[in-house]
Amino acid sequence: MLDLGCGSGYHLPRFAEDAAEVIGVEPHPGLLRLAQRRTRKVAGVRTLLGTAQRIPLPDASVDVVHARWAYFFGPGCEPGLAELDRVVRRGGTALIIDNDGSRSTFGGWFRAGYPDLPAPAVVERFFTARGWELGRVDMGWRFGSRADLEAVVRIEFTPEVAERVLAEHRGVEVDYAVNLWSKQY
Repeated sequence: MLDLGCGSGYHLPRFAEDAAEVIGVEPHPGLLRLAQRRTRKVAGVRTLLGTAQRIPLPDASVDVVHARWAYFFGPGCEPGLAELDRVVRRGGTALIIDNDGSRSTFGGWFRAGYPDLPAPAVVERFFTARGWELGRVDMGWRFGSRADLEAVVRIEFTPEVAERVLAEHRGVEVDYAVNLWSKQY
């Protein structure tokens, strides 16, 4: 299993519970070091410096790819998709998880926070035209306190966007929609 854009390696130990081998690939050295620390005692996990455009693995060497909020945002990610075509074995599966900017409270915040990303309809046409299937997932955030919600929103967005959405939003819950793109090879 390949966790592409594994960040600090949060998911790697969980994936290692079921996979024979888990490889985390991350382009940011600081995050890669965190992933290495997190997994140093977890059997079957390797972490490598690399990008979606240059995955440091041999051809047809991966059964499952997980990419969560990393690189694959529609038009412009063609080099990464070509790398998936190269590294995923026949019969393998790739999963890309991304924010659905077309619906939900968080989707509106996401569009406001990242106006330079392609419109949701453009992203949907892009992946569908390349043989990816769309699954829509409704989820949400629920925080124990308003301070916790505010802290996370301030991590996710610029100060200007964070202050605007927090001024408009009441409570400690946020509805959140996600796109799960999948492709069988």
